[in-house]
Amino acid sequence: MTGAGTLPAPGRRMTPARTFVFAVAAGMAVGNLYWAQPLIEVIASSLGVSSSSAATLVTVTQLGYALGIFLIVPLGDILDRRRLIPLILTVSSATLLGAAAAPSYGVLLAALGGVGLTTVGAQLLAPLASELAEPERRGRVVGAVTSGGLIGILLSRTVSGFVADLFGWRAIYVIAAVAALVLAAVLRTVIPPLEPREPVPYPRLLGSVFTTMAGHRAVLPTLAICAASFSVFSLFWTSLTYLLTAPPFSFSVSQIGLFGLAGLAGALAARRAGALHDRGWSVPATGVALTVLALSLGGAWAGGRSVVALIVVVVILDIAAQSVMVLGQTRLFALPGSAHSRLNTAFVVSNFLGGAVGSAIAGPLWAAGGWAAIMTVSLAIVGAGLIVWTVGSRRLADTGQEAIDVPGADG
Repeated sequence: MTGAGTLPAPGRRMTPARTFVFAVAAGMAVGNLYWAQPLIEVIASSLGVSSSSAATLVTVTQLGYALGIFLIVPLGDILDRRRLIPLILTVSSATLLGAAAAPSYGVLLAALGGVGLTTVGAQLLAPLASELAEPERRGRVVGAVTSGGLIGILLSRTVSGFVADLFGWRAIYVIAAVAALVLAAVLRTVIPPLEPREPVPYPRLLGSVFTTMAGHRAVLPTLAICAASFSVFSLFWTSLTYLLTAPPFSFSVSQIGLFGLAGLAGALAARRAGALHDRGWSVPATGVALTVLALSLGGAWAGGRSVVALIVVVVILDIAAQSVMVLGQTRLFALPGSAHSRLNTAFVVSNFLGGAVGSAIAGPLWAAGGWAAIMTVSLAIVGAGLIVWTVGSRRLADTGQEAIDVPGADG
């Protein structure tokens, strides 16, 4: 297996075409988690449940995703990903069709939990991309694939809103299921043949996620900072639906979805964050990104009744949040050893647990204090992230420490 500093063979490198396909696949996979987010009111009306119950669909999908990351992604360190990734996409397609056909809220809740559990292809692709990339390009390649995931999140809101207006909310899950099958076939061709892996018993594989985390000083502060950033990201976007649905805006789902295009501009701009890691600026750039994230939330608080102000905030907030994520993930992939799928497991599970908390508290915060309460809590979370960054800067920079020798931790 290609190590963190080993040059991959020419036929196995991350060409621009391969990087593009990985980024598109990552975007489609992660986007599956958020089709329901702008459709909360529509689904609630269709299935005869309250808005707060419908909002739980997003939370359950994220929790299913975190569980899938923990149970499935470590397999990337021992199984052939050329077979594993298309298989996972095929199973994901089946769960998406289940969501499209769900006759009741309970069935839809279970189906979307299954969607979250199986839509983990992006998190198998990211460490693979890191392994296939030349060391001097690793940050840019990981940035491109990770940005594909964020772009998928943002476009999912826009696309699902328009599709729901035209064909109803169930249609988006049918479209996503077909797309997953197409991507499964394409990736089976695009992923190069990979070296066989040393078998590791599954229980020991899962346990080694924690021992791998403990083997590097940079891991825990990186996970805490990125989880805080993604929690705020999820809290903001879930709450934005409440804000834009209510007066004075009273927007339709397709109008709310257009805000995803503003976020797309931010995600595209943040693709270059990985280059900062390649230049050795990962830790200070993370601090700058957290500061910009806090300033964008202040702007959202002050401009919460202006469409123009909110569009500007969306762009800046997404640049900042995405930069934190790209820098953190690339920093983990630069660590020595070959257990990168397990490091990515820890990274994504912590992020999406943070995201699930963010989306779960959005409704109660909105009911308790509206937009001001949302912004107060968001700023507090970013403040905690800045404290971790300040206290843990030396640990964040310690990417050269040798991995501890744990059976199964190096796959």
